Amino acid sequence: MEENLLYKIYNKAEARMLNPLQLALVGDAVYEVFIRNYILSKNTELSAHKIHVKAIGYVKAKAQSDIIVSLEKDLTEEEIAIYKRGRNTKSYTVPKNADVRDYRAATGFEALVGYLYLINDKKRLEFVLNKSIEIINNSKEENKEEH
Repeated sequence: MEENLLYKIYNKAEARMLNPLQLALVGDAVYEVFIRNYILSKNTELSAHKIHVKAIGYVKAKAQSDIIVSLEKDLTEEEIAIYKRGRNTKSYTVPKNADVRDYRAATGFEALVGYLYLINDKKRLEFVLNKSIEIINNSKEENKEEH
C-alpha cells in the first residue's frame, strides 16, 4: 500500500466497511475545499466572505442532488452502490432549508466523493468533481436564460 503522510489511503474493502455517514463527512470536506479552490482560481480578488457566499450555490443540498441525478448515468455499478448506501442511510437531522429527498441524495453524493478520495482514485474523483462544476454552471446559465 502506498504510504502517505497526509492521510490514510484505504483499499476498497476497507472503505466499503466505513459507515456511509463517515464517507459523507469526508466527502463534504473534500468537495467544499475543491469548490472554494475553484472559486478562488476564478477571481483572487474576492473576500473570504464572498468566496463562502459563492460556494453555497455549489455545496447546498439542492445543488448536490442535481449533480448526482445528472451524474448517475456516468457512474460505475460500484459507485452507484456507494451513492445509494449514503442516500439510504438514516440521518437524524435534516437542515431546515433543505428538502429531505435532496438532502439524502446530497449525502449519497458526498459519500461517493469521500469514498473516491479515501481509496485515492484520483482519476474518478477528478471526473466527478469537474462534472459537478460543469453541471452547476450549466444549471446557473439555464436559470439566467429563463429569467
